[in-house]
Amino acid sequence: MTKKLSILGSTGSIGVNSLLVVDNLAPRFDITYLTAYKNSDRLIAQAKKYAPKAVAIIDEEAGKKVRAALNDPIEVLTGRSGLLELAGRDDVDIVMNGLVGSAGMEPTLKAIEAGVDVALSNKESLVMAGSIIELAKQKSGATIFPVDSEHSAIWQCLAGEEMTDVKKIILTGSGGPFRTKDINSFKDITREEALRHPNWDMGNKITIDSATMMNKGLEVIETRWLFGLGADEIEIVIHPQSIIHSMVEFADRSVKAQLGVPDMKIPIQYALTYPRHSSASWGQLNLVKYGKLTFEEPDYEKFPCIKLAYEALRAGGSTPAVLNVVNEQAVYRFLEGKIKFTAIPTIIEKACANHHYIANPTLIDLLELELWATDFVNAYN
Repeated sequence: MTKKLSILGSTGSIGVNSLLVVDNLAPRFDITYLTAYKNSDRLIAQAKKYAPKAVAIIDEEAGKKVRAALNDPIEVLTGRSGLLELAGRDDVDIVMNGLVGSAGMEPTLKAIEAGVDVALSNKESLVMAGSIIELAKQKSGATIFPVDSEHSAIWQCLAGEEMTDVKKIILTGSGGPFRTKDINSFKDITREEALRHPNWDMGNKITIDSATMMNKGLEVIETRWLFGLGADEIEIVIHPQSIIHSMVEFADRSVKAQLGVPDMKIPIQYALTYPRHSSASWGQLNLVKYGKLTFEEPDYEKFPCIKLAYEALRAGGSTPAVLNVVNEQAVYRFLEGKIKFTAIPTIIEKACANHHYIANPTLIDLLELELWATDFVNAYN
């Protein structure tokens, strides 16, 4: 049976890889909706190839170009409202959320409220609004299928297992480009250096999160909401080769791991075809080629963002949302050359300590906190 698929963020890294997966699985999926931020040329090309019912593009000027290029019957929506409109439509079987940053949180919630399953790459959704999304899932019956390689690995390791038998989850991380760099030189790290990830090809924001290792911190918080474990039951281990994507340790001390080449198409396809492991043509793992797999403890002095994320998870309430938004805005300021690399964790720590804490934030609270956090970062000198 052909499934109807909506891809949010179709012109970004996850979106492009999702469409490659769709091509590999043809004709098992029909593309119903596509959305983009402002890459009009790529969205137009995708729409002409896949003929969706509708597309949405945030940037209004780019929207004019898209509207002029696409003929009926493809509907063209623009602005944030257009994105949320498509995210909340219930005439699809699954939504792939490949959006980057806090902008992806509300679309996830819209899809879940509409009763549509979500293949979730946007970790910020659960970091910011885990409790709200969990309640919406219980009400609508919708399911989240994790797309991050680490959470996909955990999901696969837990197949057929009882959660009461789980002792801890072990999140692996490459350590990013600065794993072996002298901490005394961190203040001089440039944008170009930070964007050189050793293993993964990702967008700029996610690549900087890998360089600060905030990506691991955000994944710890996402793990809590996906699998229901507390901070003390989630461990981070540095694995520079990025072959073991994560592990689960059980009460009997046995450990299961999921391995594969570092290619996002693998977890994307599993999320779309769960519970099957469908055939694919991309590269396969050759363990002899890698020779050895190594592991290290994370360096919390070099990478304080990890510690800040654990602290935010333990604090709960509005703190993870503030951590997420402030990190995002600080990363963009670093990319623009306005702050130093080492300022990112400093700003996050100050914001988490100084924001107005809310124990059980609503969606409106989160949207207001997003504005506060953005202003806080912009005021930093």
